[in-house]
Amino acid sequence: MAIVQTRALTKVFKKGELGAVNSVDLESREGEFLVLLGPSGSGKTTLLRMIAGLEEPTSGEILIGGRVVNDMTPRERRIAMVFQSYALYPHLTVFGNIVFPLKAQGMEKGERQKKAEWAAGLLGIGHLMHRKPRELSGGERQRVALARAIVREPALFLLDEPLSNLDAKLRASARTELEQFQRRVATTTIYVTHDQVEAMAMGDRVVVMNKGLVRQIGTPAEVYDEPADTFVATFLGSPPMNLIDIGEATVGFRPEHFFPVSHLAGQAAVPADMREDARVGPYVPLRFLISHEEYLGAERILYGKLEGGRFDGKPAVSRMSSTHGAVFESGSVHAFAVRQGDLKFFHREQGTRTQPVPLS
Repeated sequence: MAIVQTRALTKVFKKGELGAVNSVDLESREGEFLVLLGPSGSGKTTLLRMIAGLEEPTSGEILIGGRVVNDMTPRERRIAMVFQSYALYPHLTVFGNIVFPLKAQGMEKGERQKKAEWAAGLLGIGHLMHRKPRELSGGERQRVALARAIVREPALFLLDEPLSNLDAKLRASARTELEQFQRRVATTTIYVTHDQVEAMAMGDRVVVMNKGLVRQIGTPAEVYDEPADTFVATFLGSPPMNLIDIGEATVGFRPEHFFPVSHLAGQAAVPADMREDARVGPYVPLRFLISHEEYLGAERILYGKLEGGRFDGKPAVSRMSSTHGAVFESGSVHAFAVRQGDLKFFHREQGTRTQPVPLS
């Protein structure tokens, strides 16, 4: 295992333009599953390729296991990389693909056989050893690529969107398999994805990137519940966080934290000036004009606008369980609420987190 560090790591492809990666300081933890998450063009793949030695940094340092590796080849860095395409050799069998890097190292045939069988057994593909890649499913190809990576017993795994070519059902099962595999081998893994579900489900920590910058690093719960800025707040979550400009700040709250007051109190009507409930603490009551509803099976998404006070006319979204019995017709107005502690405040221009401001 190895700890990966980057110090002011920067990559500029065209002089005079903003870098694809801009002065990134990052440090993994030994044996962790670290996810680089961001939209297309955020710099996550470029960062991964620099760590791998496939892209030369413009400036900054990369350390693996405490050693500066900027001038080392990928092989010298003891990394194994799995690409989006899996990059399997179509003319070789599964066994041939798995042992290929060992042959390149000059390993003795008998030892190659043992290591290939060990890796294939770990990933449950021992029965596929004589097949060609074209005879395999997408999930099976992924496991072959992982077996080829692990057979070298690297200090570091680098995975570049390895599940993106799979259909939704297979991607969910492959995600579970990949996570379990990483826990078994306990090797530091850096995983690139634009899929927030993958990031939240798999990562020990998530590095949220945008425009070559790291916007936040934290556990899935930390980046979701305590976003560092408005980009993180709106990039994570579907629907994203409600953001409302109230003049001196922007206030945000998640759709699942915006709920009917009748649900809060367990009764049909609640006094409008009620500010506290013993079960949930202080809350902010709001009037919600419903425009339309989406039924998604287990949950419902309500869209509309707020009425009254500093929130008047501001669009908002609420997400709630479909088991909630209330009827929300288009054009109807309902008493909703947000817990005071679920409100997040951001600097109006810079978008960074700031101190709460009075709402009354």
